[in-house]
Amino acid sequence: MDCAYNIEDLKRLMERLRDPENGCPWDLKQTYQSIAPFTLEECLELIDAIERSDYAHVEEELGDLLFQVIFYAQLGKEDGRFDFDSVVSGVTAKLLRRHPHVFKDGELEGVIEDRASMGTIKINWEKSKAKERADRAQTSVMDDVPATLGALSRAQKLQKRAATVGFDFRSASTVSARLLDEYRELEQAMVSGDQNEIENEFGDVLFTVVNIARHLKVDAEAALRKANRRFEDRIRSAERDAAAEGTSLVDESADRLNERWQKAKLKEENKLGL
Repeated sequence: MDCAYNIEDLKRLMERLRDPENGCPWDLKQTYQSIAPFTLEECLELIDAIERSDYAHVEEELGDLLFQVIFYAQLGKEDGRFDFDSVVSGVTAKLLRRHPHVFKDGELEGVIEDRASMGTIKINWEKSKAKERADRAQTSVMDDVPATLGALSRAQKLQKRAATVGFDFRSASTVSARLLDEYRELEQAMVSGDQNEIENEFGDVLFTVVNIARHLKVDAEAALRKANRRFEDRIRSAERDAAAEGTSLVDESADRLNERWQKAKLKEENKLGL
């Protein structure tokens, strides 16, 4: 029977891996910067498992992501900057501050009898975030939007931040009207042949599409990942059908490829019961 390890065991394991004399050579040479790409990869793998409802792998990927946190905490401890306990304490204190509608007087067991409305909750959350930005001497609502976010996610975050100070469209339909304008500008750039202008206008089209997603309460990044998955599945299905008939997609006409695409799409819809 496997042992049931706990968080203290994992912290100790990390200490052993980083032991200067008897640790792992690979782990010993790592830095904050060198393991950052692995952190991003683990986050994406977790999201993929969640979206596929593969909960066995969700558990596994959560463990991998937790190990990343433990790794950074060990580096912080070695540098004298922070450790795992201070990370836990900091995030707990922050969440207590941001949920005054749940934790009375900011106490972990404090209970609010008069439950606030969702509107009040949202206002309190934004006030808390604004105070935190002020405490960090930030001068813009854009200051702490991570530059390393995926472009779709960052666009949505920037738009959400701008909305908190009044820079926003009234509804999804008003953004849709703006999308038509942006697409016409892209068409004009295409006629001009100016590649730089084409790129700029195409970027504006994408940014506006993300804005529509935000107003529709759709996560643009997640929606595109799902579209990618559907596209990949349909191509694979078409490849399998072609192989079963002794042919290959590369040897088929455009009309035949379209037929295979429609067939793959129909299979997908039947599978989903649409």
